[in-house]
Amino acid sequence: MRKLIYGFGVSLDGYINDRDGNIDWTDPDDELHQFHNDRYREIEISLHGRRLYELMAQYWPHVPENAPRIEREFGQLWTEKPKVVFSRTLAEVDWNSTLVSENAVEEVRRLKTAGDGVMEVGGANLAASLMPHGLIDEYQLFLSPVVLGGGTPMFPLLDKRVTLRLAETRHFNTVVMLRYLAD
Repeated sequence: MRKLIYGFGVSLDGYINDRDGNIDWTDPDDELHQFHNDRYREIEISLHGRRLYELMAQYWPHVPENAPRIEREFGQLWTEKPKVVFSRTLAEVDWNSTLVSENAVEEVRRLKTAGDGVMEVGGANLAASLMPHGLIDEYQLFLSPVVLGGGTPMFPLLDKRVTLRLAETRHFNTVVMLRYLAD
């Protein structure tokens, strides 16, 4: 069965963006960017919510030729990686993406049982729809030293707690990664 990872840059107070939707405080330095590039190579399928897909599609397929090598590399990785985009409003998706308009939970269950690799889920709302069903196997928080005071929370309100087990901590120059496994 495929493993599903939910990872995001997160503020100390638990937000993945600020009240205006900005994520500029998560810009990675070269060390962290290389880590993300290497990690992304290991991902078999990337699951995106609509907002994250639109944000990624605005930049990564169009990385300028004069951009740093590490950014050009991720742009190529992102455009080539198989993606499943969950949206009820998009009519089409590009860059090796498949659009799913209904029942994200059932589609993710199907994808998990269809192989034995690693998938990632991107987008707080999509992840929030999967958490109550126990579909997320690993959480990777890239904790930034900033307090935003509001924005989109990484974790939704839940009817019951999700128990996690700390599997790894890693210190980067700009963030601390906390990796947890679901029990």
